[in-house]
Order: sequence, then structure tokens, then C-alpha cells
Amino acid sequence: MKPSHYLKPDILGKDSYDPIKEPRYTDIATFMRAPLARTLEGVDIGLIGVPTDLGVTNRPGARHGPREIRNASSLMRAFNLGLGINPYELCRISDLGDVRFTQRYDLETQVAEIEAFYRRVHQAGVRPVSAGGDHSITYPIFRAIAAAAPVGMVHIDAHTDTWGEFFGSKFTHGAPFRLAVENGVLDPARTIQIGIRGGQNSLEGIEFSKSHGMRVMFIEEFADLGVERVIAEARRVVGAGPTYISFDDDGLDPVYAPGTGTPEVGGITTLEAQRLLRGLRGLNLVGGDVVEVAPPYDPSGNTALVGATIMFEIVCLVADAHFGARRSAAHG
Repeated sequence: MKPSHYLKPDILGKDSYDPIKEPRYTDIATFMRAPLARTLEGVDIGLIGVPTDLGVTNRPGARHGPREIRNASSLMRAFNLGLGINPYELCRISDLGDVRFTQRYDLETQVAEIEAFYRRVHQAGVRPVSAGGDHSITYPIFRAIAAAAPVGMVHIDAHTDTWGEFFGSKFTHGAPFRLAVENGVLDPARTIQIGIRGGQNSLEGIEFSKSHGMRVMFIEEFADLGVERVIAEARRVVGAGPTYISFDDDGLDPVYAPGTGTPEVGGITTLEAQRLLRGLRGLNLVGGDVVEVAPPYDPSGNTALVGATIMFEIVCLVADAHFGARRSAAHG
């Protein structure tokens, strides 16, 4: 039986209906067709869009990611066959809309506004799963949700994103995890970066990650180990502490996700990504994000569909981590 949180009264006064079970081409597009929340009260997992790409160093377009991921997520269904759960039966999941920016051309102001938004979400006890936007958004999210103690991270990406300033700005999509470590909101000893590859003009970022104790897994090692051993290594690194999943779409091979700002050939397949994420089941997951979906570079819409699918996998993991016991107790 679906919680009443999902049953919306019909505007014509008819019986309540479940938007998730309606035809997928109907109604207002929200993440996963979850209800659009007007308040944080009663929400367990909040789905959030962060439509900005002021942090990109080359190709923009990720500001359109949240809208197109919402559209593509209409194709998601309620039950995750791989995990054997329906997250909507476990907890209350709502679309919280987008972070609202007062300044569309001021990156530092946007960073502060993202942090303020997520601080309110965190204080309300809501666990965030987000769609970017470029990868610079993850640093202010960490500032909000890990202010009391640093989190660990499973990071899937082609790049370490631990570089320094770029042409006078430290808040680029190449720097969020350097900033997070330096500001004490990310524990580098509990961080694994998976799928790293591509040419480099400088080894600064890789050297920062390694010298600070992050586990850097290049794509060649990923291929040699295979998904199951990669899962085991990720679980070893992050341990039992609070952990965040950050999934950059360019961690995938561009044949699966061409619509991204910094594509790198030779990446992870979508099936490998799903298996990897499902292998993280049972970790103490406090949230996650999917970033760098740039729809203008993929007229087919496939990259947005991939982003929506990965986002759904993360939602299921977070729901199961915190509320799965409810289902076990009910069927015990």
C-alpha cells in the first residue's frame, strides 16, 4: 500500500490518484514522477535540481541537466529489479524543485546559495539526491551536510576534480574535492575515485588526491579488477561511516553519455555503473548526486535518460540504507 504522501487529490474533486502509476507522458514532469513538495515537512528523501554551469572550464550546457533529467525520469518505474525494492514503499520521496539563484552570473554567490539551500534541507532531516549542474555544486552541498563531521565518498568520474584555481577562480568543476578536503568536509582517507582517465596538461589534481590519501582507481585498474572486486575495494575504503555518492556522467564512456562537457573515451559502461552502484547496498549513504549532464550535446536525449537512471539507482540505495528495515520488519 503506497503511503498517503503520494496520493494527490484530483483538481476536479475525484478520488485521489497515484502519479507514479499514471501514464508516463502525463502530468507535470518531476523527478521520477514523485510529488512536488511545497514544504520540507514529512519528506525523507528530497530530489533537487541545481541548474548552473558557471563552474565549467570549457563546454557549458549542464545548466539544462535538471530539466532534461526530470523529463527523462518520467520513464522510471517504481520497482528496482536489481535491488528488489520499491523505494516509494519504504519512505517519502519528493521533488524539492531547483535551487533558486539570485545571481545567475556570479559563481561565488551561487556557491553560497547552494550551501544555504542544502543547509535548510539537512536541518530538516531530509537526505538529498541531486541532479546538476556541473561538478562544482558538490562542494557547497558538502559544506551544508558535512559541517559537523566530514563524509566519505564514492566518486565515479573520468577526472579527480582536485585541481587548484583556474584563471582566478577556485570554484570550478575541476576543484570541488580539493576544496572539500581543505575545508574539512570530505575525509580523503574514506574517498575512492573510480574511472580516472584521459590526457592531462598537469598531474596536479592526481598528485593532490594521492598525497592526501584518496584511493585513485584509474580505468585500466577498473578493467583489470572487474566490477565485483572494485565494489569490494570501494566498500573497504569508505567503511561504515557516512558516505556520499557523486556520479559524474563523464565517468561513463561517451558512447553511452555523449551529452557531457568533458567527454573521455574508454570509460565505464552503463551496466557496469549499475552493478557498481548496486554493490554499495548497505553502506551508510547520506546522499548523492548526478552531475555534468549537458543535453545540448546529445539531441537523442539518451544522456539525460542515463542520468535519470543513475539518479534512480542512488535514490534506491539511500532509501534502502535508512528505511529498508521497515520493509524487512513488515515481512518478518
